[in-house]
Amino acid sequence: MLPVCSQRHENEMMPLYYDDLKIGQSWTTPARTVTEADLVTFAGLTGDMHPIHTDANYSEDSRFGGRIAHGFLVASIASGLGYRLRLTEGTVIANLGFSWRFQHPVMIGDTIHVVMTVTAMRPSEKNPDAGVVTRKYEVRNHKGDLCATGEVSVLFKRKPKDGA
Repeated sequence: MLPVCSQRHENEMMPLYYDDLKIGQSWTTPARTVTEADLVTFAGLTGDMHPIHTDANYSEDSRFGGRIAHGFLVASIASGLGYRLRLTEGTVIANLGFSWRFQHPVMIGDTIHVVMTVTAMRPSEKNPDAGVVTRKYEVRNHKGDLCATGEVSVLFKRKPKDGA
């Protein structure tokens, strides 16, 4: 089993290339608290004004007992938390696709973090200087509940031939 790199200091920068990664490698991101402002801003940006996210009275009577974060807000925050590790700065070429499942609601005031694990790798068929990496994202709240899981595939640069 490979070691888990936990909560890297944000100023520490060590971008990883395709060649540096291994299946099973895992990192834990810093944590972030989801705020009411996050929900309101996301609703405004996307136009998703569903009352489960925006109406305190409506959502109070729901099975969740209060407003919950939009699923794609949670996925977006997860992506940002992953970036804060600074592992891919300058080495990711493109996002190739993703899928998400939302298992447990993220409430206003929940603090979430992500465990990101490399689950698959293959050289790019079209670009010999790149490889495709699939990472699993597990979003957990401060209570340890698994809130969401995502699978994200990205195109990574390979190390330059000169070893730089």
